[in-house]
Amino acid sequence: MSLNNEFKPKIVAFCCNWCSYAGADLAGSSRLAYPADVKIIRVPCSCRVNPMFILRAFEKGADGVIMCGCHPGDCHYSTGNYYARRRMTLLFSMLDYLGIERARTRVEWVSAAEGVKFSQTMNEFVEDIRKLGKNVRLEDLRCRN
Repeated sequence: MSLNNEFKPKIVAFCCNWCSYAGADLAGSSRLAYPADVKIIRVPCSCRVNPMFILRAFEKGADGVIMCGCHPGDCHYSTGNYYARRRMTLLFSMLDYLGIERARTRVEWVSAAEGVKFSQTMNEFVEDIRKLGKNVRLEDLRCRN
């Protein structure tokens, strides 16, 4: 009897309600596969994602965090994704300072009509995280199961 010790990364995906979440829905209804390791959190707009949400996800045991929003210029709230892009740029420098690999966090612009892109992006991101291995940098030992 052999034990299956394959690493299954925990991925948190913050998805904008108007585009990216709809893209995820299209991927699902089109039967396009992406790993079940991706846990989607639906937010009204990508600008609603506070960088502390991402740090908290890492603290709670996430191995990777991806934020998906509308393409720049196509935001339902006009300029929300521009604010999100600026916040994420600042977050990336903070993650560098904390010693967390840059590849563990990603920003992707996915529209409601891009179910294929959503599926491909999630598959690529999960594979990248699998190569990096478990994230223990911000792990809070009190949050273990």
